[in-house]
Amino acid sequence: MSADLPSRIQSEVRRRRTFAIISHPDAGKTTLTEKLLLFSGAIQIAGSVKARKASRHATSDWMEIEKQRGISVASSVMQMEYRDCVINLLDTPGHQDFSEDTYRVLTAVDAALMVIDAANGVEPQTRRLLQVCRARNTPILTFVNKMDREVKDPLALMDEIEQELGMTVVPFTWPVGMGKQFHGVMDLRQQRMRVFAPGEDRVAGNEEVLEGLDNPLYAERFGMQYDNAAGEIELVREAAPEFSHDDFLTGKQTPMFFGSAVNNFGVQEVLDALVELAPAPDVREAMQRTVKPEEPKFSGVVFKIQANMDPAHRDRIAFVRVASGRFERGMNLKVVRSGKTLRPNSVVTFMSQKRELLDEAFAGDIIGIPNHGVLQLGDTITEGEALQYTGLPFFAPEMFRAVEVADPLKTKQLKAGLQQLGEEGAIQVFRPIAGSVLLLGAVGQLQFEVVAHRLEHEYGCKARIMPSRFQVARWVTCDDPAELKRFIDANDHRMAYDAVDAPTVLVEYAPELRAIESNWPKIKFHALREHAGLVFQQRLEG
Repeated sequence: MSADLPSRIQSEVRRRRTFAIISHPDAGKTTLTEKLLLFSGAIQIAGSVKARKASRHATSDWMEIEKQRGISVASSVMQMEYRDCVINLLDTPGHQDFSEDTYRVLTAVDAALMVIDAANGVEPQTRRLLQVCRARNTPILTFVNKMDREVKDPLALMDEIEQELGMTVVPFTWPVGMGKQFHGVMDLRQQRMRVFAPGEDRVAGNEEVLEGLDNPLYAERFGMQYDNAAGEIELVREAAPEFSHDDFLTGKQTPMFFGSAVNNFGVQEVLDALVELAPAPDVREAMQRTVKPEEPKFSGVVFKIQANMDPAHRDRIAFVRVASGRFERGMNLKVVRSGKTLRPNSVVTFMSQKRELLDEAFAGDIIGIPNHGVLQLGDTITEGEALQYTGLPFFAPEMFRAVEVADPLKTKQLKAGLQQLGEEGAIQVFRPIAGSVLLLGAVGQLQFEVVAHRLEHEYGCKARIMPSRFQVARWVTCDDPAELKRFIDANDHRMAYDAVDAPTVLVEYAPELRAIESNWPKIKFHALREHAGLVFQQRLEG
């Protein structure tokens, strides 16, 4: 190792900012993702998320079904440089049926940007995502979107966020007007007003900026809207606490920004705040020890697997969050779970579906390792040390369907497709001990539709998705292997194995599960798979 490598690793780690954008569906999350890329200079033209019939689509929505429906159903990763920082931005699915993917992504980031629709306020999926962030003490910035529409009163929104999410809100900007009378935002820290003008193609530097919080021009130009805003700003500045960076870093305070992502308005302030406030990568807990990001040895964790990002090559990419050290292309790596050795030579960095080969990466970066079943969700990879990172959640499904292939000659394609989609975590696939029909488990109905679509268009097999009698699943473990075998043999008519061969009991009704639990006191029943997941659940519930 060269003498200056440790100091270079330390310097590169300090430059990293890794965050996810989270929201309820339709709050404008993917649009804001696009505009952050635009303002950072990473892309030159933003695709219109809503105009799906146009030739442009959102850069971060690459899957064919996403382009057809205008929603995000898979997380995507983008890397960009801004103000001498390397930003790893993860756009997550807003739809609750794909929340598992989002929960796993949140284990790979150091901060989150929460997008709230100003007309709807705090919505159900936002609450659930915030619970996950709070369980991990993830710092959160808040962007109140769509101020160019008729929306809720900003003071009411601020109060709602505090009440619903249990965090203190500190406004960094404040709106002047709303809807057709939306005139812009006051930057309370810089003490100036950025004047609103609609337009999707504007970038930083060409907006009108007026200096001062009480410039006499405001009353002349913006009339009653300014008078109202001035009164609210005075109230907010007296009542809201001072911003505390420590409270922000522990998830107790959230800075709040207002704007209109579709009009590229208010985006600059958010991007600047991300660079200035969001933390660089910090220590990560493994089951064996605490790992520091600036350590010389590489380690990372697989938090996502995506099949068919390039349909022509039937590839599977393992998304790895670098937790420590420096990754170098061609280095020897160990998959801790299996003991297998990897020497990846075609590792990639992402701009959504556009990939570039990378030579090196540092803690905080997200890298993609092409993978043919060697890596699984939750795997830790190192330069040799036996580490296992914790906290990747696998939730027990809430809905079940049987699946069979419409054309028996396509059985091989069905099994291959379901194996790969199961490895992704897009759906959970169960192989019942009794019977040959595979079962699919999901959190929501839309997952089944997406899987059927992908099986047909990516694997060339049309699947029949049929009702199933099962409604509840629990993974089972036992300290005594003989007792576990007795349980499986006695319940083989309702036992199945999942994608990683974890034994699972499936029942029709919750009372049936309670009866089984009382009859088998030595067996442990888990709503989340693996020890790491159980730790996560205890924090979430506690």
